[in-house]
Amino acid sequence: MSLLKNQTVTLSVTDMTENGEGIGRTGGYPLFVKDSVPGDTVEAVVTKVGKTYGYGRVLRVLEASPNRAEAPCPVAAPCGGCQLQALAYPAQLAWKEGKVRAALTRLGGFEAPPMLPILGAESPFGYRNKVQLPVGEGPDGKLIAGYYAARSHRIVSCEQCLLDNDPRFAEIRDIILSFCTENGVRAYDETTGKGLLRHILIRHAQHTGEWMVCLVVNGRSIPKRAALIERLLAVPGMTDISLSVNTEKTNVILGTEIIRLYGPGYITETVGGLKFRLSPLAFFQVNTAQTEVLYAKALEAAGLSGSETVWDLYCGTGTISLFLARKAAKVCGVEIVAPAIENARENARENGIANAEFFVGKSEEVYPEAVLSGKSPAPDVVVLDPPRKGCDSALLDALLRVPPQRIVYVSCDPATLARDLKLLCADGAFRLESVQPVDMFPQTTHVEAIALLSKLSEVKHHIEVTVEMDELDLTSAESLATYDEIREWVRENYGFHVTNLNIAKMKRKHGIIERQNYNFPKSEDSRQPNCPEEKEKAIEEALKHFKMIES
Repeated sequence: MSLLKNQTVTLSVTDMTENGEGIGRTGGYPLFVKDSVPGDTVEAVVTKVGKTYGYGRVLRVLEASPNRAEAPCPVAAPCGGCQLQALAYPAQLAWKEGKVRAALTRLGGFEAPPMLPILGAESPFGYRNKVQLPVGEGPDGKLIAGYYAARSHRIVSCEQCLLDNDPRFAEIRDIILSFCTENGVRAYDETTGKGLLRHILIRHAQHTGEWMVCLVVNGRSIPKRAALIERLLAVPGMTDISLSVNTEKTNVILGTEIIRLYGPGYITETVGGLKFRLSPLAFFQVNTAQTEVLYAKALEAAGLSGSETVWDLYCGTGTISLFLARKAAKVCGVEIVAPAIENARENARENGIANAEFFVGKSEEVYPEAVLSGKSPAPDVVVLDPPRKGCDSALLDALLRVPPQRIVYVSCDPATLARDLKLLCADGAFRLESVQPVDMFPQTTHVEAIALLSKLSEVKHHIEVTVEMDELDLTSAESLATYDEIREWVRENYGFHVTNLNIAKMKRKHGIIERQNYNFPKSEDSRQPNCPEEKEKAIEEALKHFKMIES
């Protein structure tokens, strides 16, 4: 069937993409429609047409799904921050649980994954303790800050985000925007690289009431900073104010240098009876209430009796480490971000915990060097809490060579979780005991999961023996996802097949180095098929998903 842009169609929505878009078909042609949910019949306008799929926008709902909810946010449709407000919360939970199960089945190869029921949030709104707001200029030239519209860098501003755990997030944002407007501070322009203010980071410690403000600037100062500090200190609980220096032409939000303007350089939050110092660069879960649920379940999965040695890899500010330390003989935490490790050490001292030791470095380097060299005995338990890209192959290799009794894997991405579990469970090295999904981010498509693995054999394994991973490059970007995983992601999210040549072409386009002779032309004058535009776009989205290129 041939569709045209701006054509109006009637669709029965039968499924949902990983990004939360409803999927309907007209004449067999798939159309991805934001703000539609499975069970809806909608009238939609076609906004983009490709050869094998297209996008649409809901004009009106002709027949509502039993699982449809009225989105309470007035800018839910244009804003890209929430993808699931049109779906009732119980249905969100069911969809997220299914998302984890599908990844384990399709990508991990687990026919009947041992899933536990998802743990939902008591409050599906008003939970977020941190915001990072891009700053721009509206049509009238005034400064605005908000969230990007879906698949764009167009800023959608709103009076009050319903996910924030306190209305003063909006108050603080408005203080900063008013001050910058009055003093001629311009928003950073991604195209020209000019302008000063890039992002506004605001953090709120829910249990202590402390606030942090960090302005991301294209420079090293801000005009009349004393006056800005005075205005911000009028907010009760304002504890720390700083600048993050980011002069690079990049999509990375925070720079590595923090210039302190006021306060100790951190705020303090409490979780599960422990105090945690949080600097601007430190990772901390954005849902404080669900963090306690997540960490309690991780501790339960670890099954500690008090005699164990535990390694907590990708430990951040030591939040999970300190939970574990109260029940273990010794905990070793590893994190690549130096300020986070400083926070972790301070957190241990603050809480009177002496059996936790922290190391700065890459988990895939520090842990193998310690256990494979014999400097540290094989741990009883390893806790993994990696970023979205999952674990590095060198770390998985070390876990297979010197296996702990148990692995507790805390994941924010079901796809990379499934990939890593498949490697760890290959050839009977480990057995997957349970997977516990936890909804940390209601109204969005994101979901956390805790996987428990137990060691099955004393046989030492090596990742090169147990896994066919010819497609893994030795470069850092290339090690994040295999060709099969990229192909599978594209198929699940776009409904068509891409070839290794298609993927290789897009990797070279984005500067991801291929191994010598892999997918290169056999001769200089050989002709290779073109990659259609929609496939290029889909592969680029997959590379962004696996953090191989910047979003």
